[in-house]
Amino acid sequence: MSDIKLPETKLPHHLGTGRRKSAVARVRLATGTGKILVNGRPFENYFPTESLRVVAAQSLTATGTADKFDAQITVSGGGPTGQAGAVRHGLARALLTVDANFRPVLKAEGLLTRDSRMKERKKYGQPGARKRFQYSKR
Repeated sequence: MSDIKLPETKLPHHLGTGRRKSAVARVRLATGTGKILVNGRPFENYFPTESLRVVAAQSLTATGTADKFDAQITVSGGGPTGQAGAVRHGLARALLTVDANFRPVLKAEGLLTRDSRMKERKKYGQPGARKRFQYSKR
């Protein structure tokens, strides 16, 4: 068993996992020039609207490291907003492994807190989570 070697990477990388709603993002940071790939596609291509791009890159802009790291991100589940939030959370966690001095900045922006709001389950005897079937007196 000691003969097995893992493939070596050229640069050390830092990992972070982010979650939001049902979306999960696995982030791999390496020193570079600021190139971000999400599921093998360019960052601007994957998140088409400016608001989603701002949310997803908020961790990098808060710490001022947007042009110092290359990010390779795999995100699955959920919709565009949930995925952008998951990427934001994953980047913040990966930046913590890079430098622990980023913690106060990220904490003050609320980027390290996992947003626990989830979709409420549908209950029996009603058509949705809160909505009731129409009541008829007669």
